Amino acid sequence: MSEIDAIRQKYEMLRVAMDERTSRLWAASESLAIGRGGTAMVAEATGLSQATICAGIRELEQLGSIPTTPVVPRQQVARPNRVQSRDRIRRPGGGRKLTEIKDPAIMPTLERLLTNEVAGDPMSDRRWVRSSLRQLCKWLKEDGHPAAPGVVSRLLKKMGYSLKANERKQGRSRPNCPERDEQFRYVASQRETFTAAGCPIISVDTKKKELIGNFERKGKTWCKKAEEVDEHNFPSAAECKAVPFGIYELIRNKGHVYVGVSNDTPEFAVVSIAKWWDMEGRVAYPRTDRLLILADGGGSNGCHVRAWKCNLQALLSDRFDLTVTVCHYPTGCSKWNPVEHRLFSFISKNWEGKPLRSLEIMLGYIRGTKTETGLKVTSYLDEDFYKKSVPFSHKDVDQLCLKTHDACPQWNYTITPR
Repeated sequence: MSEIDAIRQKYEMLRVAMDERTSRLWAASESLAIGRGGTAMVAEATGLSQATICAGIRELEQLGSIPTTPVVPRQQVARPNRVQSRDRIRRPGGGRKLTEIKDPAIMPTLERLLTNEVAGDPMSDRRWVRSSLRQLCKWLKEDGHPAAPGVVSRLLKKMGYSLKANERKQGRSRPNCPERDEQFRYVASQRETFTAAGCPIISVDTKKKELIGNFERKGKTWCKKAEEVDEHNFPSAAECKAVPFGIYELIRNKGHVYVGVSNDTPEFAVVSIAKWWDMEGRVAYPRTDRLLILADGGGSNGCHVRAWKCNLQALLSDRFDLTVTVCHYPTGCSKWNPVEHRLFSFISKNWEGKPLRSLEIMLGYIRGTKTETGLKVTSYLDEDFYKKSVPFSHKDVDQLCLKTHDACPQWNYTITPR
């Protein structure tokens, strides 16, 4: 946990018991304890402005809490008609009203603007946005809701977002991707087109593989006595290794997870999608023959994987007479894939600190995942065996009814039934 996260956690625990003056003084003391750069760090963690924290530091100096030169107090002028109360922090009605109170429509507008801008960690509830504060301010102003960057920052934190994720160590550098923003805009336009037409949109990916057995899991859970687990997480001692493939429906806010027990292959991914369409999709969308799939740029459903495209043609498009459009997120942008932060993150929170001793327990935790926004999740066990490498040649791909799009053709294509 970084120092900023530690400060944020302490502040969230204490803020319900602090009034604004106590909060200001607490933030000032934390800033002084850190030293140089502490004011900016505490401001980022708490959402308080640096001016507020500096004011708290001056108050601490006046209280004598830190060494300083004597401060000559200003002459107090008696003001009539003011009720002096030891419990009140400011006069009744003092201070400006918050922007969201003066403009109640700004929050729904901001949520709409963030539809295609949100990314998240699939292993926690941490989320962040792609665009800068000034860009969001510009969009809000164009929609008739002018707001300063500080206001947008506060609203984002109120909605549970942050502007950046945890810092990562420098590793293998990735090549520059000049078409990254163009692809994000194109994905957003495809989502709007399919939503307006009432056609299904699914986001797919494989979640982190899990060892099934009496193994320790990160996180804590409420219980009277801690569960005892094995000292080491040896794969050889596991019952099996579970491979969860997730399908998230953007329009209906439903998740479907197919848990395999063999290998994470393109065939397994397409078979899972075909099972979803056979059992759920064509029942929920009986009047359409089009499907939009949002996927990562790599992995078993990557944009350059020939087996992925060939299986989509044979097992999904030809079998169900379905036109399948696929849009891949650019390399390194998998966390913007909605299945990561709208499905996988909630599943991870639901079973954190709980050993997955059997596949039945794992499936139960997946089915028990729910959110306040109405997310419902189903889970199924797939015990079939999928070979790791099934070769497909360029000639096999040339025989597909596959047409690339004009925009970013390496990431966008449509497969029609043969």
